[in-house]
Amino acid sequence: MKKYILLLLVISAVIFNVSAQDGIVNGVHGYTPKSYVHPTDSVIKERLEWFRDQKLALMMHFGLYSVAGIRESWPLSDEDGVKWSRSDVDWTKDNEVFKKWYQELITKFDPVRLNPDVWAKEAAESGFKYFIFTTKHHDGFCLFDSKYSNYKTTSPECPFSDDPRADIVKTVFDAFRAKEIPVVAYFSKPDWHHNDYWENYGLGYKTTRMPSYNVEKNPERWNRFQEYTRNQILEIIKNYGRIEAIWLDGGQVQRRYGLDIKIEEIIAEARKIQPWLISVDRTARGQCENIITPEQTVPKTPIAVPWESCVTMGKYWSYHYNETYKSSDDLIRLLVDIVAKGGNLALNITPQPDGRLPRPAVERMRKMGEWLKVNGNAIYSTRPLSPYRKDDWAYTRNRVTGEHFAIRLLKDGENLEGKQFIPDIKASKVVQLATGKVFKLTKVDGGVTFELPADFKPSSVAEVFKLEY
Repeated sequence: MKKYILLLLVISAVIFNVSAQDGIVNGVHGYTPKSYVHPTDSVIKERLEWFRDQKLALMMHFGLYSVAGIRESWPLSDEDGVKWSRSDVDWTKDNEVFKKWYQELITKFDPVRLNPDVWAKEAAESGFKYFIFTTKHHDGFCLFDSKYSNYKTTSPECPFSDDPRADIVKTVFDAFRAKEIPVVAYFSKPDWHHNDYWENYGLGYKTTRMPSYNVEKNPERWNRFQEYTRNQILEIIKNYGRIEAIWLDGGQVQRRYGLDIKIEEIIAEARKIQPWLISVDRTARGQCENIITPEQTVPKTPIAVPWESCVTMGKYWSYHYNETYKSSDDLIRLLVDIVAKGGNLALNITPQPDGRLPRPAVERMRKMGEWLKVNGNAIYSTRPLSPYRKDDWAYTRNRVTGEHFAIRLLKDGENLEGKQFIPDIKASKVVQLATGKVFKLTKVDGGVTFELPADFKPSSVAEVFKLEY
């Protein structure tokens, strides 16, 4: 038995190292644009153009981990816990005690102040154009009423189960659609609560992000897990209204690592029900990875395929009681940088255990919304405009109106006055989007210049000028 466990650990370590080489370090995923497989289905190609127009998504991680204020799911993996994910777990060093305690969090999950109508209202007013929500994270806890699992918000074990909002995914998706915000279903391919992934929920042995058994030697177990995954994905697609995309996390579950769940067949079945469905099979490098998803990072240069940087507003994906948040100015800078390179920003915030949105997060959302109300034409429905990013300038092109924009990113405390230089642009004048003021341009080596009066006050941290030729 000891030799068998050692073999499993060696196999897992090898696979983990391969993952790290693919750009997955401490749960942070890289991006793989060179291996992108372009869809041939005309409907999916059209939907990907729609996706590229949206630019800003609200993303939410919500689950058992929110109750405890610890990292999402990952502390359950002993291997990842030792390396990085259990820094919040300061009340025990006993792996078995912790994992058993985590399983019992289902009896504590009770977000009585859940109000998705407020979530959706804040998102709509703040300029978010689509919504990504965790239907199930790696711990296997379902926020939807899955008939294939008892580890869910509608289980009698969960105190929230007798609440009319207990099917949280349905409640939340309905609220966002009512505000005309399309929804995307996050779904974890690994399920650490399923006996055909982790035996006995991971109790009694050292867990890794991989299955607890040799899949090649136990194909019948893996086939059961594959069928379970298929059933749950199709359950969401069949029962939860229009879904724009299925956002598949848990990149270790893929064919290259010997963990084939037949995702192409699952997506094909799903598209018989919802033909427009975008598939986001993260880091899998196959025909089902329609969107590249850099995590907590932004590419240095534009990527010529559909992509979306998923970034936390705070430090963590999950709710933390002592969370610190990025400033609204930094978030606007981040959005502009991503959009200038052709991508979307999926900005993650996490509801509090009682279901409310953290006030600091809402304040930052609103400030972003104020900026977008004035400058949205330079963000939504845009595509990259050469030279994309240069010095403190970012450039975009609105594909609907044909307008070109140059966006000046200001540093904290910086003011704009006097002569301004816009590199690598040939235009005759610029129009300040916030005020409509017109400034004539003078051609110089390497770009153009224009003069701002001494009393000029920038309207925000990212001042937008429309280019006219």
